[in-house]
Order: sequence, then structure tokens, then C-alpha cells
Amino acid sequence: MTKSSVSETEQGASEQGLADRGYTVRRARTGDVPGIQALVEPLVQQRILLGKDRVVFYEAVQEFRVAEDPDGKLIGVGALHVIWEDLGEVRTLAVTEDWLGKGVGHVLLRRLETDARELGLTRLFCLTFEVPFFSRNGFRDMGTETVDPEVYAELVRSHDEGVAEFLDLARVKPNTLGNTRMVKALY
Repeated sequence: MTKSSVSETEQGASEQGLADRGYTVRRARTGDVPGIQALVEPLVQQRILLGKDRVVFYEAVQEFRVAEDPDGKLIGVGALHVIWEDLGEVRTLAVTEDWLGKGVGHVLLRRLETDARELGLTRLFCLTFEVPFFSRNGFRDMGTETVDPEVYAELVRSHDEGVAEFLDLARVKPNTLGNTRMVKALY
């Protein structure tokens, strides 16, 4: 087993450990979409996250992991979106106020990192106001760094707003005001 791989047995043991903490993390299902939207809505109202139509959550449900309490209530959410062959984006990482500071965000992020490694990604990007959280988890401010010119030429054709934010394109500047573009190398 390589350093970055996790066996099914280890993953099951890890998820059991989460249950011991009072919550579990699992792949999102279509039935979770209304709960995901309700969970992120307070952060949309605070202008921390961008709002998304419900159809967008359904279209991307396979990208999401959710954390739920023992009663099955969603307490956290996070998504991994592939941008390029080696690059993914952490999206919509959010935890309910009652569960902040209890490790839910960290565990969701670790699960997304595991998913990224399984997909063959070597870098993760995020656009965030939560710089201290992501810094504690190995991300760094990427400044003006992007990608090689050939890859840039391919990515600039994407209609995905997250890709535009990664490239720091002028058309998404209103979305990125006050946010920090961060990146992490996965080992």
C-alpha cells in the first residue's frame, strides 16, 4: 500500500472512529441535496459561500461527502471537483454552527483529500475566507500562481466558475473579493 492510499478496511475503521465522535462521514446521496442546500444557506446569507440553485447540487452530488449526527441530521458537507489531471478544488466545505470546533470540517477535508488521491490528483485548490483553517490543514496562499501556459489555454475555455476563480479571471473578481486563493500539494 502506498503512503497516500487507504484500504477499504482502514476506511471502514476510520469511519467507525468518526461514529465514536458522534458523527459519520459518507458519500452524499440525491436525498441529501435539500439538506445540503439548507446547511449552506446561512453561509450564503453571510456572503461566505456563493449560493447555488438546487439543480447545481443535484448535478454535482457525486462530488459531495456529508457528515451526519447519530440521528441522521446533516452537520457538515464538502465537495471535491476535478479541475485538471493533477488538480482538484475543495468546494462548499461547511459545518453547522453547533458542530464548529469539533473536528467535523477537518475530517471532511481529510476525506476529500483521500478522494483526491484516489483520483490521481496531486494538488488541491480552494477559494476561502477561512485562511487559518486551511493553513492549519497544509494549504498555502497561492498568490498569482496558476498553471503552465498550455494548461491555462485549455482551462480558460471552461464555463465552470471555480476554474475561473482558480485562474483569477477578471469576470469572477466580484465573487472573489476578500477570499484567498490557496493550494495544497498532496503527498
